[in-house]
Amino acid sequence: MTSAPAQDATSTPSTITTTRELTEAEKAFFVDQGYVKLRGILDPDELNHWGPKITEQVIALNTETVPLEERDTYGKAFLQIENIWRHDEAISRFVHSPDLARLAAQLLGVRSVRLYHDQALYKEPSGGITPWHCDQYYWPLSTDRTCTIWIPLQDTDSTMGPLTFLGGSQRSEEARDLAISDDSQQQIEDLAGARGFPRDDSPFQLGDCSFHFGWTLHGAGPNQSTEPRRVMTIIYIDADIEITEPINDNQRADHQLWLSGLPVGHVADGPLNPVLYPA
Repeated sequence: MTSAPAQDATSTPSTITTTRELTEAEKAFFVDQGYVKLRGILDPDELNHWGPKITEQVIALNTETVPLEERDTYGKAFLQIENIWRHDEAISRFVHSPDLARLAAQLLGVRSVRLYHDQALYKEPSGGITPWHCDQYYWPLSTDRTCTIWIPLQDTDSTMGPLTFLGGSQRSEEARDLAISDDSQQQIEDLAGARGFPRDDSPFQLGDCSFHFGWTLHGAGPNQSTEPRRVMTIIYIDADIEITEPINDNQRADHQLWLSGLPVGHVADGPLNPVLYPA
């Protein structure tokens, strides 16, 4: 692992860092398969610093009060807290990490990336599956130059529901009209079998992370452990990407919520979408 020097007990890291350079093989794998799992790219000591801070905000901002067993499939999948960076100055520095944004720009093959939004995704003990889906179904954006980094805040073995990808599925248009649901789970499971998409459900160790395209099909198994599966994610978009006419209710909501209602055809450069790289 190539990373920033470990922090001593009295220091506080200003953001999440890595000096790791992507290999040509990693970049090629991302383009071909639609995702890449990067092993040991982040410093576990830094993640152990940030994990409790993120968890504190998830607890403070969570509005879910329905017992787990009474929720629908989506509600059982995870607690979802978005744009934490707007609520906590320290986490804002994490989300605005130029090192993570650099990796995203290199994988996407663009000169610059900006923030779409962040999300903490906490799968509770006994939490259910995350149904198969693709993220960009929700985003009224003009190109496929979008990606998400998935950063587990603990070792995540098969019992905790590690993020699982269907390799090469970013090139398929057959499931792009499906919201995350029981229906998407069944239809994409059938599609995966018919198209022979390879499935990668390999575990993550603390310090690993993954990137995936907005159109890559992915999901996760249930959390069968006694601990929450704690994950922080950041969505990056090409700094020159434009807003398109929303084609479903979810995109209409995103247009107002994350893109500040900017006009169709406008660059997605609203006040919630700062450029993160180059910083």
